[in-house]
Amino acid sequence: MERPRSVGIAWYEPGDYPRIREAMAESGLPESYAAWQMSAIQVEREVSRSGVAVARIRIEPDTFLAWCRARDVAPDAKARAAFVRETHEAGGD
Repeated sequence: MERPRSVGIAWYEPGDYPRIREAMAESGLPESYAAWQMSAIQVEREVSRSGVAVARIRIEPDTFLAWCRARDVAPDAKARAAFVRETHEAGGD
């Protein structure tokens, strides 16, 4: 299987993070934004070092929750990954 040239990574703004964690209670997101951000930056760097471009796909609570409702899916880690993939493929960020 050919490696993708670019991938999307879920990205949150500090002010959105508490609401995202609340909406995705079973997501496994760290309690603090700082802990999440540190982990996300580490993943981003590792992927970039492998030669794959990384696009930060912002997950804004209202947009993401509306997306989930429109597809009748729970706002969980699986939905988050699908949202990021769909947004990235559509050229969004």
